[in-house]
Amino acid sequence: MKLEGSCHCQAVRFSLESAQPYPFMRCYCSICRKTAGGGGYAINLGGDYRTLQVEGREHLGVYQARLTDPQTGEVSVSEGRRNFCRLCASALWLWDPTWPDLMHPFASAIDTDLPIPPEHTHLMLDSKASWVEPHVQAADDRCFAEYPDESLAQWHQRLGLGGSSR
Repeated sequence: MKLEGSCHCQAVRFSLESAQPYPFMRCYCSICRKTAGGGGYAINLGGDYRTLQVEGREHLGVYQARLTDPQTGEVSVSEGRRNFCRLCASALWLWDPTWPDLMHPFASAIDTDLPIPPEHTHLMLDSKASWVEPHVQAADDRCFAEYPDESLAQWHQRLGLGGSSR
């Protein structure tokens, strides 16, 4: 599916192909919550980085999150690059060189009508803010303290919604 997205001020517009277009995965980690989440979480999609087309690239900023090891307190910088508009601060997508062909556009930046997911996955619940109440809607919704046991592609494949087994 071709996805088209933009920032709020329209200075940055982008498009890409996605085999995983269902916005089912809600991430409650402090990074997503603080950089992109309006409801205490952010929703990421899967996309093919090789197909990314960007207009307004000069307005992009990149944030690499600081990570603190909970056991040692050691601070490092994430390899993941969170792209945002430097004019309006809209979160646009995450790309990590560890998986160079994959990118994660934020559903909030997508202008294309997205399909409604039949179930949701709530992840990084141990990191949620105290005021956040996860909206677990269906008996099939899955909740994880940290990372889920299946990828975006595996979720789409399990439900017969397309995607590859990456």
